[in-house]
Amino acid sequence: MDFAPTAAQQRYVASARQIAAQIAPDYAARERAGRIEPGLMAEIGSRGLIAPELPEALGGRGEAHLTSGLITEEIARGDFNVAYLQIIGSLVGHIISHNAHDDVASRWVPRITSGAGVVGIGLSEPAAGSDAGNPSLCAHREKGGWVLTGTKSMSFAMAAEAAVVFAKTDAEAGRGHGITAFVLDVAALEEAGTLTRERIDDMGTRAVARGLVHLADAWIPEDAMLGAEGQGFISVMQGFDFSRALIGLQCLGPAAASVDETWEYTRNRQAFDHPLSSFQGVAFPLAEAETQIAAARLLCHRTLWLKDQGKPHTADAAMCKWLAPKTAYDVINQCLLLHGQLGYTRNLPFEQRLRDVLGLQIGDGTAQIMKMVIARHKVGREFAP
Repeated sequence: MDFAPTAAQQRYVASARQIAAQIAPDYAARERAGRIEPGLMAEIGSRGLIAPELPEALGGRGEAHLTSGLITEEIARGDFNVAYLQIIGSLVGHIISHNAHDDVASRWVPRITSGAGVVGIGLSEPAAGSDAGNPSLCAHREKGGWVLTGTKSMSFAMAAEAAVVFAKTDAEAGRGHGITAFVLDVAALEEAGTLTRERIDDMGTRAVARGLVHLADAWIPEDAMLGAEGQGFISVMQGFDFSRALIGLQCLGPAAASVDETWEYTRNRQAFDHPLSSFQGVAFPLAEAETQIAAARLLCHRTLWLKDQGKPHTADAAMCKWLAPKTAYDVINQCLLLHGQLGYTRNLPFEQRLRDVLGLQIGDGTAQIMKMVIARHKVGREFAP
């Protein structure tokens, strides 16, 4: 295994680093606004920093999956929430490009990669939580298409122009079966009056405008179905193996930035006639943080390398998803404490970073679910129901 970045990857990282420096000063302002500027989305897309692993024919760059991970961490150093564009873009772009009719893929995927629009994903539901294999959103055939009724929770719910959702199409099928994936033209359904949006008042990640999408007898055409009927859950789980490694790197971005900032602060801050960094009680926690970040990053890179090699990586992705968010939260919390009273204020980004990364100890699969995936990989599905 050789994770040394190629010349092309170095160019992507340099471009993402420029974006990170540009967006960092407005990290808190985006939270207050509850949105990411469309112009910024378009600039990131124009640089090829959204889902570059997708085919060139659909607006991607045909790059390695590891490239997307490198980009994600770099952008997240500047603004954790802006990095969501890359993660959602890769996840949804993967699902649509692999499962949609050619004309449907050609309509939506280039808009994702260019940053012209956001296509959200609705797997979770307000009353379901981790039980994603048993959705209450239902769909039935009618008038040459499908009619959907129910509610989905999703990031970018308030901004998405389209969304991939998963609905029960066979009421008699057991958990994880009889689920079909669809791509919805959200704007069109909203105009028709069969879709409404409701913002969720989260404690963090407010810039990604998470919310509920309510569908009431919403008719969609037959070609909106993704893949085979009843196979939607399988399609999404394959996509999540990729995005879980990206999420790990997204969380490590602000953690690494926090450590860099804290080293700088402790070198310059004097106490008892010495720099703070000269005391073991300050330097050792930062040394531990450097080690923990490096270990979690290597795990994420290895997982993406496995995907690029076409090798199994489901358990590895689950490891990324539970370890990296927890590591990031613990590291950022330590950096906040080492800044003392100043760290506890909103003048520094630590409190917002803490709230933002905390959300990914919940969303896209809790630590408990990830550990179940790992355990089942070792002992089989008899581990738990």
